[in-house]
Amino acid sequence: MLEEVERWLTKRSWSAADRPLSALVAAKRRSGSTVSVVLPALNEEATVGAIVTEIRRSLMEAVPLVDELVVIDSGSTDRTSQEAAAAGARVVHRDVILPRLPALPGKGEVLWRSLMVTSGDIVCFVDADLKDFSPDFVSGIVGPLLTDPDVDFVKAMYDRPLGSAPGQGGRVTELMARPVLNLHWPHLAGFVQPLGGEYAVRRGLLEQLPFPVGYGVELGLLVDALHTVGLDALAQVDVGVRVHRHQDGLALGRMAAAIYRTAQLRLARGHLVRPELTQFERGDDGFVARTTKVDTEERPPMIEITEYRGGRLAGAPQEPLPEHTAHTRVPEEPYRRRTG
Repeated sequence: MLEEVERWLTKRSWSAADRPLSALVAAKRRSGSTVSVVLPALNEEATVGAIVTEIRRSLMEAVPLVDELVVIDSGSTDRTSQEAAAAGARVVHRDVILPRLPALPGKGEVLWRSLMVTSGDIVCFVDADLKDFSPDFVSGIVGPLLTDPDVDFVKAMYDRPLGSAPGQGGRVTELMARPVLNLHWPHLAGFVQPLGGEYAVRRGLLEQLPFPVGYGVELGLLVDALHTVGLDALAQVDVGVRVHRHQDGLALGRMAAAIYRTAQLRLARGHLVRPELTQFERGDDGFVARTTKVDTEERPPMIEITEYRGGRLAGAPQEPLPEHTAHTRVPEEPYRRRTG
């Protein structure tokens, strides 16, 4: 490990317990910052309601830490939207945001579009399939952004059990993402969960980053953030244990292919042939080959989108947002590129 990364681990790795809620609320009041929490959701009726309920109860009603809680439904066929709304979230369907751009499938597409319908200075993403949810998943990663003006991007870190086996989750992280990052972006070698879906970022940085539309979004944002603001502006916070729904091996293979492709694009920054991935499933008459496209599309930085710069909420009639929720500010000065 690079000496710089060893120093970073000491300086920029914390526990959620390091910043009590009372201290965060006081820091938020002093800074005047606002916080939006976004849950991207696709067929998560079993878990999304409990997550929304806990965030509202612990971080909006008990203390005024979160200002806005939005669930972006990317086409659920179950009761995800109804459960989220009943629990107190504002639910927005992906397809009504920026309707002039037909939606592409993928989590990154939903995260990118969420910037159009949120207004917080700090945007916190949380996956909607978490079980035994703790509010530390939000307060822990928002904390450094409220207390340290030099921090721009915070990832959650946690244990990831696989069933009853501790530490065996995160298979794509260990088999794909971690080797790739260590080999090509060694300054990111200190991140415990580089592909984790829980992270908080200053809006001013998020709106300048391109978003891979699929599974590569977490790696893409992390790599691009490193090149945009430098390692010292990145951090991670231990929030305990993450329990969620696990995918099968074939789905993990597709995820790994998309993540590798995201890394490949960032290494080459040129035109590459869109790849396909062939996998095998056993059928009645032997193994059957199934070929799928690998998600490779990327959305441009949100600051380049006309509707965003104009502070308009896409999807409904093009009326200006209410004054207290409109996001009309274009940064006076772009984030300076800090090497490291």
